[in-house]
Amino acid sequence: MGDLVVGDWFGKAIVDTGVTMLTEPFVHDFVRANIWHLKGRDADLLVDTGMGICPLAPEIVMSAGKPLIVVATHIHLDHVGSLHEFPLRMGPKMSAAQFDAMDDAVTYAHMFHNLDAAVSKLPAPDWRAADYRIPPAPLARALEEGDVVDLGDRKFRVLHLPGHSPDSIALFDEADGLFFAGDAIYDGMLIDDLPDSNRTAYCRTMQRLLDLPIRIGLGGHGASFDDARMREIASAYLRRRERFMSAP
Repeated sequence: MGDLVVGDWFGKAIVDTGVTMLTEPFVHDFVRANIWHLKGRDADLLVDTGMGICPLAPEIVMSAGKPLIVVATHIHLDHVGSLHEFPLRMGPKMSAAQFDAMDDAVTYAHMFHNLDAAVSKLPAPDWRAADYRIPPAPLARALEEGDVVDLGDRKFRVLHLPGHSPDSIALFDEADGLFFAGDAIYDGMLIDDLPDSNRTAYCRTMQRLLDLPIRIGLGGHGASFDDARMREIASAYLRRRERFMSAP
């Protein structure tokens, strides 16, 4: 991955052919998510939209005459904060109705209100974490297992990969091996203890990912990974859960 170039709020880095990563380096690392921008022939793709503390749309270099498809991998706060800024919004069918309201209890925005050192730099002099809210962002299209997001020169298959959240989806280019994983899997400590997490479902997801023939994985957090590293992450999670289940 190229060097992260940090601006007033967002950082950007080139990670793969036609793919730019954006992140929010001044946000607490617990909710510092990756935002992925991919240029396609007939349409561009944006995967997840960060916290929405500062406007994201001005940071996205748009391609003239092409639509920008924006996909939310799940409805948690660090992935949907700026979703309302973009008209062509897509997200999981399982939680589609909840995008209409973005209730704090669903997005976990309430966790950010009381997070110590929520930001290391104020985005505005009077900004307060306690005032943080996510605007409603009704979906233009709800996505489920097997659907295809078509950019013209490449097609992404939608995979439903629950566990971290019940609605978690990922996008997989079966021809190229590029895998936008969301929070289903990433190179870091996987979160499986949220109120809507399901560890049994997460184990099934990890079993499925052991055999997914990716070239490069781009997760919701952490660095990119190859197929061997993904198998290591998935296997380590399964071993950890097996040890827990077998403990007296």
